[in-house]
Amino acid sequence: MNDLTEKEQLDELRAWWTENRWMVIGGIALGIAIIVGIRMRGSFETEAALSASSQYEALLEEVAAERSDPARTIADTLFNEYEDTVYADQARLAMARLYMDSGRDADAADVLRPLATARGDEPMQLVARLRLAKILLYQEKPEEVLELVKTPKDSAFAARYNEVLGDAHFALGNFEKAAESYNAVLADERGQQTVDLALVRMKLNDLPGGDDADTISLPAAAAMPEPADVEPSAEVEE
Repeated sequence: MNDLTEKEQLDELRAWWTENRWMVIGGIALGIAIIVGIRMRGSFETEAALSASSQYEALLEEVAAERSDPARTIADTLFNEYEDTVYADQARLAMARLYMDSGRDADAADVLRPLATARGDEPMQLVARLRLAKILLYQEKPEEVLELVKTPKDSAFAARYNEVLGDAHFALGNFEKAAESYNAVLADERGQQTVDLALVRMKLNDLPGGDDADTISLPAAAAMPEPADVEPSAEVEE
């Protein structure tokens, strides 16, 4: 018979345990270490997020008070210690606005550039590219705008991007391409709430031959007062 007696089964179990006990104990210890590590990592990430949030709130206070030096100190902390958080990206947008309000367009461009030129099309990256493009236009660098800005896949930003592209083409004397971009704005029903349609139409008509250009008629709603400069939908604090 192949059936083992109780004593033989016990002896086999003891032999197996003697041979494999360290592997079993090691596996248990590894499992415990993984569980503890995951919990510690979660706790660390939570603490880091809370700290970054606190730093960002302090930054907004300094920005609101137009205190650029302490704001820059806080922003540098966010950039260096919390670069992978959403608060670092928001800090770049906030600092850019502060610099522009202070007439420091070069500093505004510098602080926006890392976010604006990063790969990807996250909402804050799209906002950063749009703002950097406007600064570059202000600095009379339309060629850089064309390199930076492409019409994004997110149609909520398309109208704003096309208007900036039209401005860059106009500055370069590419009037036909400028007309194409402005017409794309006027044809974008979803994006019409994010731009000043009357201004875009004025830009289009100011192009050489604009009065004779094949333009798209504005909807009746364009005769109503335009909304304020609406930012495309993005969860971005400014």
